[in-house]
Amino acid sequence: MQNSKKKDIRRAAASVREKCKVSRYGIIDLFKECDRLGYKLIRYPLGENADLGFTVKKDQDIVIFTNSNLRLSREIFTLAHEIGHAVLHMETELSFIDDKITIADRSTDEREQEANYFAACLLMPDDEVDRFFDLELSDFERNGLSAIDIAKLMSEFNVSFDMALNRLDSIGKITGNQKAILDNEHNQTRVGNLLRSAGGNARLNESSGEIDIPFEYIDYVIYNYNHDAIPVETLEKVLECYHLCLDDISDRLIDKRQEVDDLDELIGGLED
Repeated sequence: MQNSKKKDIRRAAASVREKCKVSRYGIIDLFKECDRLGYKLIRYPLGENADLGFTVKKDQDIVIFTNSNLRLSREIFTLAHEIGHAVLHMETELSFIDDKITIADRSTDEREQEANYFAACLLMPDDEVDRFFDLELSDFERNGLSAIDIAKLMSEFNVSFDMALNRLDSIGKITGNQKAILDNEHNQTRVGNLLRSAGGNARLNESSGEIDIPFEYIDYVIYNYNHDAIPVETLEKVLECYHLCLDDISDRLIDKRQEVDDLDELIGGLED
């Protein structure tokens, strides 16, 4: 990626970050910021082996989905990645679907690389990382970084251990050799234990299983059911998320039995 393009992406990420509520260093709750940013967010536990997220443009709305079966820190990065697509690419594309390859930066697609760089800049801007090192890790040049230090950084920026290491490596805070040593240290110690030892947010290492579907999306589901795009079982499953049943929305459903009767009458009339 060219330096001029990186600068444009950093500028775009900084513009989005300015609209978010930030704690000492990191964005407090990126999920809650979606409404402020103008995006419709859906969180649902699709399973550990399912897609991680997607961004789609529907009419005038940009809809972002994240799989809440992921570890919370990874779901946050996925959301930041999807916001990157929304900011950088939705003028020319209608949708992006992301999996473990695209989110892990193993895709050769330039747009996926740009979305990952955007996410890194949004969650861990260079200047905020510098400030964290200056105020929180003032003796790191003498003693080096420990896995506990990375856990502290994770909690402040709401990122995963891997993302923290990758970001520190990319901005020159650690060398490749130091990254390998720290990575090995965290492989030998559970990240949750590191976070607790650092007094950090252990929830970052757990999946939330969150179900968060904007109420207005009932309209989409009902429309799709009425037009035979989804079966009744899917409609019932979505309604469960809102603690509703078919009887609660019966006045908005097309009576399929009546449709069949009307069709039988039409066919019978044609046969006569």
